[in-house]
Order: sequence, then C-alpha cells, then structure tokens
Amino acid sequence: MDTTAPVPNARGVLPRAEWVKTLPQTIVASCVLLLDDEDRILLLRYAGGLPAAGLWGLPGGMLDHGEDPVAAARRELHEETGIVVEEDLRFIGYDHRADVLGTGPVIDFYFHGGRIPAGQIVRRSSEHDHHGLFTLAELESVPLATLLPTLGALHTAARSGTVVCLREGRPR
Repeated sequence: MDTTAPVPNARGVLPRAEWVKTLPQTIVASCVLLLDDEDRILLLRYAGGLPAAGLWGLPGGMLDHGEDPVAAARRELHEETGIVVEEDLRFIGYDHRADVLGTGPVIDFYFHGGRIPAGQIVRRSSEHDHHGLFTLAELESVPLATLLPTLGALHTAARSGTVVCLREGRPR
C-alpha cells in the first residue's frame, strides 16, 4: 500500500519503502565497564587475525537483529568473559563515531556492570587472547581499541553516577 500523500509542487517524492532505503545505516553496539575494588577496569585484548588484534578494549559488541542495547551488553559480556551480572546494568554513556574502519557510523552504548568480585574467573572467548585489570594511569602505555579519553570519561561516570555523551571517543 502506497502511503504517500500528494504535495503540491513537490519534486521526486518517494514512496515510503524507497525513502527508507535512502536512510543512513548505522551500526549499534553495547559495551560493559566493570571495575574491581581498586577501581581498575577490566579490558580484553583482541586475538591475532582480528581487525583490532593486539588492542585492548571493553567487553562488548554489535546488537543482534531485534536485540536491545541492554540485552546485547549482557550477552556480549557473558560470551566474551563468562561473567553474568545479576544486578541491573546502569547506562553510563554513548559514543557516536562517524566512521569505524570503513564500515560507516557506529553508536556505542556503555553500561556499568558494577564491581567484579575478588577471585572472579574470566573465561575469554576465542576473540580475545588476554584480559587484565588496569588503572587509568597504566592505560597510558597500553595499545587501546577504546580510546583513553573514552575510558576516563566512562570511569568517572561509573564512579559518580553520571552519564557521559561522547563524539569520536571524546566528551562533548
């Protein structure tokens, strides 16, 4: 069914289905920031053969079709670390990046998953070859997939109960 309405003197009005195809495609991802009792951040290192091989980043990834950002964050955290967070994930920010590795725009949703219990076992997926807990100061010399200003802003948001809006990995 054509849902377009005639507009006087309108040029090139597209039927809705055709118009929708002209809209920009954006990748949506969700990531989880976990802290330990010393406020160190859990990061994972991407394994060889992946586009970000050797770089460290937060657990997370793209949403599956029909999945909401919170569900994706929980799923990705579990798939990549084996960790299940029982409490609610708290939204702490988003980042809009205009183009990531030639794929086009990406919107990342960030959630705080709380504190990692002492002795928590991390069961990495094959996507990662190492994990670690880092202070922000230690990250100054670590090759990062998630920019240090991003991690710093998210760390502050998680600890202070605020939300941060990022553009290209930097606070607005």
